[in-house]
Amino acid sequence: MITFETQLKKLKYLVLKEVAKMALENRLNKEELDKIPFEIIKGDKAEYRCCVYKERAIVYERSKLAMGCLPNGQVADEFVNVEDDDQIIYVIDAACDKCPINRFVVTEACRGCIQHKCMEVCPAGAITRAAGRAYINHETCKECGLCKEVCPYNAVAEVMRPCKRVCPTGALEMNPKDSKARINKEECVNCGACMGACPFGAISDKSFIVDVIRALKDKKNVYAVVAPSITGQFGSNVTVGQVKAAFKKMGFKDMIEAACGADAVAVHEGNEFIERMEKGDKYMTNSCCSGFLNYIEKKFPDQIERVSGTVSPMIAAGRMVKSMDKDSVVVFVGPCTAKKNEIKRDSIKDAVDYVMTFEEITALMGAFGIDAEECEAIATDDASIFGRGFAQGGGVIAAIQNYMKSKDTEIEFKPVRASGSAEIKRTMIMAKVGRLSGNFIEGMMCEGGCIGGPAAMVPIMKSRSQLLRFSKESTKKDVVDNENLKKYDGLNLER
Repeated sequence: MITFETQLKKLKYLVLKEVAKMALENRLNKEELDKIPFEIIKGDKAEYRCCVYKERAIVYERSKLAMGCLPNGQVADEFVNVEDDDQIIYVIDAACDKCPINRFVVTEACRGCIQHKCMEVCPAGAITRAAGRAYINHETCKECGLCKEVCPYNAVAEVMRPCKRVCPTGALEMNPKDSKARINKEECVNCGACMGACPFGAISDKSFIVDVIRALKDKKNVYAVVAPSITGQFGSNVTVGQVKAAFKKMGFKDMIEAACGADAVAVHEGNEFIERMEKGDKYMTNSCCSGFLNYIEKKFPDQIERVSGTVSPMIAAGRMVKSMDKDSVVVFVGPCTAKKNEIKRDSIKDAVDYVMTFEEITALMGAFGIDAEECEAIATDDASIFGRGFAQGGGVIAAIQNYMKSKDTEIEFKPVRASGSAEIKRTMIMAKVGRLSGNFIEGMMCEGGCIGGPAAMVPIMKSRSQLLRFSKESTKKDVVDNENLKKYDGLNLER
């Protein structure tokens, strides 16, 4: 049985499931869509917001985004389809709470001291005394934070919108007209950090769930390529073998571990690293995290040549499936929203047709009436311990180190691990100025790696132990031990 960590996760599940059922039953139209808010929000007592009318309005906008349309707050016969839009993350205006925007505020802890360091240090002269306490004039405040740093009582609190605080590129902005959040598409890397941070669920990702259902209904050869972080996502007692059985029940031809592609990537990227170092390159980064790649393109474009030219495990596995079945439809399943953006890159869009998150797959199973826990497990052993380890921070490093043990080389592998946007920014700055402490950067946009992805069903604290157990179950104890690597012989593993 699926359990939900938050009510927000449950609400998102219910909306996705209803849209999926509509698609399965060939009743995906405006009339049926109008019914969803009343199916989910019953009665006249509000549970989440000020009133049921607002709750239903939000559900309606969620439903539009779930079916691949813009959540623009408008009721119309013709919805705005966002299928061809490279943007993945959208703000649901109806759900945005317009969080407080005064970044620095003086709390009750202020003692009204006579030293008043906060006033002395303020470059804008925005701090005065009123009623014996410090007061910040937000009309002139520059939000530099110096007052917070010097206050001996820690009486200055920093209040920042959760979505804005976690955005690695500053793409999350405030609309000056209505104080609602908005996304600058030019700066957004579609990492989904804001989606996971918003406590009101006002930010969400567009879905391909309808497209996948149509492919299944048309009896196409649909393959699921699943991220190793899938373990534990459908209940602590559900094995990956049971998940594979659930996919088959839904009509998927097969389920393949993306970790097998990770083994191939470790080999290719390891060889690439050796070649680059022999040529005199100072450092190289991984390329498996699409959020990290997008970040470098946006914020460190002069360092883009240092990024590995190797494809991600998702693309490697997708190309392998396509080489074995020319009629295949490949669906990647993982916790990452940036992967939905990655498959649109011109050089690699031949490999994967759709991306679905764990949230969406959970809803798809619900629409089919399938409980993975009740399925009989099917043997799953596609990848090595190290390939499965790609799902957590340090996993890429460990896999390349393991592969390089089999190589006769004098090149020293000196990795630097960067997990989360703050570490990535710090590491890339050091790399740019020539002060990096190593020669290989493993960058993971999500803290802790993919298991900390924004569309995971369970928190990282629970999934980490599940991943470790799943990895140890592999019969392939070294990358080069994976006999499935021969399936990648002759395949193009360049981006």
